[in-house]
Amino acid sequence: MGAVSIGNAEHYRWGDGCDGWHLLAADDLSVIEERMSPGAAEQRHRHARARQFFHVLEGEAMLELDGTVHRLRRGEGLHVPPGAAHQMRNESAGDVRFLVVSAPKSHGDRTPAPAAEPA
Repeated sequence: MGAVSIGNAEHYRWGDGCDGWHLLAADDLSVIEERMSPGAAEQRHRHARARQFFHVLEGEAMLELDGTVHRLRRGEGLHVPPGAAHQMRNESAGDVRFLVVSAPKSHGDRTPAPAAEPA
């Protein structure tokens, strides 16, 4: 097995012009690099089993976690425990790139969550 990068990893597109690359896709651990275009957001959701860690590689992202919005800049990350409702958004004028580490994998473990109540 050799080195993996976005140049040779399985690629997928999501949302409005966003990209993802499966850097590691095992049942017990998933590592994905994603790129979100300006103004993009994922659907607010939760995972019953998966624990996740979001880590910003480039740009600035807003990660809402159980009603609290966290501004994550390059080099910063946030843990999302199982069952916690969350939503990653890019409210900036530039792309944001980040890693999503999930244990176990989050695919098939996602359910929509209603919008957060205003604080």
